[in-house]
Amino acid sequence: MPELQIPTYDPRTLVESITVEINAPSKVVWDVLVDLDRYPLWNPFCVSAASTLELGAPVDMVLTDYEHGAGTFTNTEFVCAVVPEQLLSWELVASETSPYAARRDQVIERVDANRCRYYSTDAFLGDHAHAIMEATGHWVKRAFDDTATALKRRSELVHVVRSLAPR
Repeated sequence: MPELQIPTYDPRTLVESITVEINAPSKVVWDVLVDLDRYPLWNPFCVSAASTLELGAPVDMVLTDYEHGAGTFTNTEFVCAVVPEQLLSWELVASETSPYAARRDQVIERVDANRCRYYSTDAFLGDHAHAIMEATGHWVKRAFDDTATALKRRSELVHVVRSLAPR
């Protein structure tokens, strides 16, 4: 597989989840990751998502409010990279209405035919990056760690169910 072209970010404004090893093929993990309709079944952070996942398309999300410990909030970002079975990314570009910018990269690394690794990052960008990191970095880390763990569980379950299905 070709090496992914992920931009380099300032480590002081980058949140990185734990890396989980998943006992399922990268195709299964990819299928779970892009099946936005089923996010409410397994994703503790992004409890709802809607998008075509085409480059430039909006990703309308309902996110668990880790900062306040209860409730949800909405967020819309835009797809900026899709490499099947390897990378799914979306970003928030600074605008006149919001000076905040960020990019989320979700990475799947194939280990072998039946195993892969997953992690995600959120890079806070622009003039407000350090302030956003200070204000939100701690809960974004927790949310991404929870998502990685849940993706591992869901992908391994889907893999077992698929392997048991009659062919």
